[in-house]
Amino acid sequence: MDKAEVYRQLKEEIDSVVAGETSDTARYASAACLLTQAFKPRFFWTGFYLVDPLKPQELVVGPYQGTLGCLRIPFGKGVCGHVASTKEPIIVPDVHEFPGHIACDSASNSEIVVPIFHADGSLAAVLDVDSTEYDAFDEIDQAGLVAICRSLLTA
Repeated sequence: MDKAEVYRQLKEEIDSVVAGETSDTARYASAACLLTQAFKPRFFWTGFYLVDPLKPQELVVGPYQGTLGCLRIPFGKGVCGHVASTKEPIIVPDVHEFPGHIACDSASNSEIVVPIFHADGSLAAVLDVDSTEYDAFDEIDQAGLVAICRSLLTA
């Protein structure tokens, strides 16, 4: 089965699991688990950084699968903070070449980050996926993860 088909089937599974669930924590935890299981070992760290309602220019770690994550990331800092500021997905083939990269785990070598929005269009969170491989992510990963993140839109 090709990677695009894996994403299509995974999106259907995530849609089914989170249907009717009102808790963002439950939705994000389920998605992180299913993504990790589908793509390990390539997905070394899979998780969500949530916009902190008390500090709206800061992300705070949410549900994830993997080694210890950074607890907080300011908007504009590192790959996740960059996506929080631009609200656009990004693929980073070599995190060591990304200006201001935050090394939460030195084993990470490439990364993809996708924004997640509230129904009103404001930023809710970012999905962060790291790999120990260099250049581990491509446009198929981005399209698949963007589609899954749309399923996780919050009220």
